[in-house]
Amino acid sequence: MVILTLSFIPSLDSRAAEDIAEELLETKQENEIVLFPQAGDEPETPKTPEKKKFFLFDNEDDDDDILDNIELDFEIFKLFDKDKEISEDTLFGKIYHSKITRTDVPTFLYQDDLTFEPQKTPFKKLHVYGAYRGGINSLWNPDYSTDYDNLTTQIGVYGQFKKPDYKFKLALNPIPKGGTNYADSIFADMYLVNTSIPNHQLVAGYSRVQTGIEGGASTYVLPFVTRSQIARNFGNSRSLSLKVIGNYQYADYNFSVGSAGRYMTSGMPGAEFNGWVNVKPFGNKHKKYGKLTIGAGYNGGHNRIDYSVASAYVAYHHKRLWTNFEAAIADGYNGSRGVSENKACGYAATLGWKFNPHFQLIGRVDQFDPNRNTSGDLSREYTIGINWFIKGQALKLVFNYVFCDNQNRPDSHKLIMATQILF
Repeated sequence: MVILTLSFIPSLDSRAAEDIAEELLETKQENEIVLFPQAGDEPETPKTPEKKKFFLFDNEDDDDDILDNIELDFEIFKLFDKDKEISEDTLFGKIYHSKITRTDVPTFLYQDDLTFEPQKTPFKKLHVYGAYRGGINSLWNPDYSTDYDNLTTQIGVYGQFKKPDYKFKLALNPIPKGGTNYADSIFADMYLVNTSIPNHQLVAGYSRVQTGIEGGASTYVLPFVTRSQIARNFGNSRSLSLKVIGNYQYADYNFSVGSAGRYMTSGMPGAEFNGWVNVKPFGNKHKKYGKLTIGAGYNGGHNRIDYSVASAYVAYHHKRLWTNFEAAIADGYNGSRGVSENKACGYAATLGWKFNPHFQLIGRVDQFDPNRNTSGDLSREYTIGINWFIKGQALKLVFNYVFCDNQNRPDSHKLIMATQILF
């Protein structure tokens, strides 16, 4: 091995010079040039980063699959803030090649193509979307019947103003549901959002009431075609309100005050307060210990009667396992099915297992007592379902079997096959 090294050593005797030369030979010098390396002198090559181990879920850190305070979702605007990806693929090709796997928040098939940055307007970015949920409902009780249900047909836009802390969402249901005033049913969401406070959203407008977790969750992330009995009786409603929503690693909350009316045309029949708090002992991550969420909330107000609903919630998710339990008790309530002065209660327990990112087997036991002062009127529903997430929540097929065990009317069976498309 030959090493080219320049050194200048003044006033040294030959012995001292030999010692220093030997030390220089044994010690690698900065920027030295090795012309003929010997074995063991090869330069160290940087270690290549260890390949990420293959998990069943490539998006384990992102896909919580636990319903929290996500209807006024931080996530939908996080996805919205990502840069557009320009693709020259065909419309069908974009769907086929898309890698949508998240199921905890709504995502859209044509997110990039339908996102615009209009010039000379107050908006920085706009995303126009459409949504469709429909299903075939087969019922025998004991007579057999098959009905087609247009569960949801919706068009909407959400966006960001030039001032980045101001965002908005507007959603309309152009096809009215039977038995409702068109002016009441056409509006889905209409609200403004301010995110100037870190980890918070301030929301003003017409939006979902967080009465329970499933009762306040987006339609597009429901684990079954229909909500649980407590969710569809006590919750699944909207109102004009002011909200403060906070989201931290170990806790999140949703507090609102507003109108007890349930439609844009309801006016102000009375005031309403709603509050919900979640505690997450393991934080937001769930690779090692899973994700545990413990929550409780209260909904109370006046709409012809005084009403109050108290709810509690526990959920646990770890890799392929998904489970939750929710219970509620009401002294009068004001949900999507109208105002009731009944003292009611119920619970729903759900257990799910994802075989892979696209297929999930899920079951639920659901009980509702519409009037605690009356005996023999319990209603129980046992549901088994299969979710096929073709492209996350953006394109999925659902199959549910429901056995309805009723104390005061004949039992029944349902087979529901539904499709959801978000574009």
